[in-house]
Amino acid sequence: MRFRRLWMLWGQTAAAADFKVDMSFSKNDIAGMLKEYEEDYHTGMDIEMMAGLLYDYTSGYPFLVSRLCQLMDEDVGKGGRKREAWTKDGFYEAVRMLLTEKNTLFESLFGKLHDYPELNTMLWTLLFTGRSFAYSADGSVTDIAAMFGFIKNQNGTVAVSNRIFETRLYNYYLSVDEMQNTEIYKASLNDKNQFVVNGHLDMRRILERFVMHFHEIYGDCGERFLEEEGRQYFLLYLRPIINGVGNYYIESRTRSLKRTDVIVDYRGEQYIIEMKIWHGEEYNRRGEKQLLGYLEDYHLDTGYLLSFNFNKDKKTGIREIVLQDRKIIEAVV
Repeated sequence: MRFRRLWMLWGQTAAAADFKVDMSFSKNDIAGMLKEYEEDYHTGMDIEMMAGLLYDYTSGYPFLVSRLCQLMDEDVGKGGRKREAWTKDGFYEAVRMLLTEKNTLFESLFGKLHDYPELNTMLWTLLFTGRSFAYSADGSVTDIAAMFGFIKNQNGTVAVSNRIFETRLYNYYLSVDEMQNTEIYKASLNDKNQFVVNGHLDMRRILERFVMHFHEIYGDCGERFLEEEGRQYFLLYLRPIINGVGNYYIESRTRSLKRTDVIVDYRGEQYIIEMKIWHGEEYNRRGEKQLLGYLEDYHLDTGYLLSFNFNKDKKTGIREIVLQDRKIIEAVV
């Protein structure tokens, strides 16, 4: 079987230290493999859509493409469920499985974080603070990260190679003892059973409780804390709630100290939360318009805006506004 052969091949080479030759699949490469698979199994999949999802999440990294296809074929599609497996819901289920499993690739990647502390520091800083790093082939840290496949050159700056790596790294950093001993994480564990109603995630309620806890625990912290720690703690609060059922990833095009967009997939439904540092009403209105654009792209009627405001006279809480027939639920910390 094609995907099993691919999986075996890349399973053997995943721990290799040096990928000097770009062997990534393009979206068209993936579509070609799916077309061959479809000729054999007749699942009725939307090949263009599925190739797009696979590429969006893996950036064509062969091991990840092959493993996701194997999971859909052999695990999600077992028991005569191949038609259900090769759908958007089946794909998200395979992503969830991949993000929670141990395999040679992930073991190799996380081993490098321990072997190279400077690499660990760069990736943590990139993910959680929004600080950008210039991509330099001659820089020791970026060279190491690129050699091991952690990062790529994105318009002259460092970016994590793909969504799967990025989410796995977020999960890794959020699961260390230091993070799980925080008060906000403990609050999430206590709260987590109240956010799912009839199988649907109540994102408004999540934001309400997060604002309440954050104000109680960190209300006296200063501007620097809000900028560098606030969004980290929202992800820390969110993860136990969706863990094991949903996934999330950060939209890399918007990750900065000013704004970050989190896309949550929960049982086939998407939720878009824009997190940003408050820089006045005019900036806030631009953020609302930007969020509207994402809602249009994802064909969603409701979006969420989480603002970290360090003004002394700020008004924390939740408000709801309607723009262009779409609802935006805004939470202010």
